[in-house]
Amino acid sequence: MRNSDFKSNFMKITVVLFVAVFAGIFNSCVSAQKTNEKERYKVAVCDWMILKRQKLGSFALAKEIKADGIELDMGGLGNRPTFDSKLGDPVERQKFLDKSKELGVGISSIAMSGFYAQSFAKRETVTQMVNDCIQTMKNMKVKVAYLPLGTQCDLVKYPELRPEIIKRLQWAGKQVGKIGGVIAIETSLSATEERKLLEEIGSKNIKSSFNFANAIDNGRDISSELKILGKKHVAQIHASNTDRVWLENDEAIDMPKIKKTLDEMNWKGWLIVERSRDVTQVHNVKANYGANVAYLKRIFQNK
Repeated sequence: MRNSDFKSNFMKITVVLFVAVFAGIFNSCVSAQKTNEKERYKVAVCDWMILKRQKLGSFALAKEIKADGIELDMGGLGNRPTFDSKLGDPVERQKFLDKSKELGVGISSIAMSGFYAQSFAKRETVTQMVNDCIQTMKNMKVKVAYLPLGTQCDLVKYPELRPEIIKRLQWAGKQVGKIGGVIAIETSLSATEERKLLEEIGSKNIKSSFNFANAIDNGRDISSELKILGKKHVAQIHASNTDRVWLENDEAIDMPKIKKTLDEMNWKGWLIVERSRDVTQVHNVKANYGANVAYLKRIFQNK
């Protein structure tokens, strides 16, 4: 073989090897990025909104619509001294844990949705309710509880409740802190005012459960609100709007921009679908939640 032919073949082989190695590295990086984003952003659905409140079937339904997890509710309140929950029963609770493990569907948080319509500021047995939730968190190894300060504790409409709410949340923060957990509150306040509230409470165990719908309903930019709250104040996100159209068709939500914002904040955690149902088929659970889960995964997990 002539020297020139040898050099030519050597160069060709070198180029081929370089391309192959580069392609392998590139594909590995892409694969790692997808894996990291799946671990960084997980998508859940509220069990009560998929009509499976505290039912074992919530895990199978969540798996069917390809959600990573569920937000598991403590059950109704009404006039009871505490939540109507079966999770205090060790046998029943283990069924939930076993089903979660069997299907690979996680539990994003334990919800106290009963406070949507009940008063956290005025109910006399709040200590029992919160302690029951924290005990459930501990027994199920879940680190976040969701507490909506609903219609009766709307701090925009009833600012006079603020001192009592702060007092109770300071106590709750100490209790949940004993298990290394967090209570994520949802309010009607702007991000600026909610951050002031959290700072006044002064507990690292009381954070925000940020809801897209609250920002949209009040004409606020979601990304700007998230930046104001800051990474350390956001425990989880209810990533949906009020019912009208699916997330992918909602002109009020710029999801790629929101992802970019959360990336820049270096935030990670659960994105939970509560609503954003298509009102033309509002009772079609699989269609509505399947579409919204798929869209969030497409944007946040590159799926």
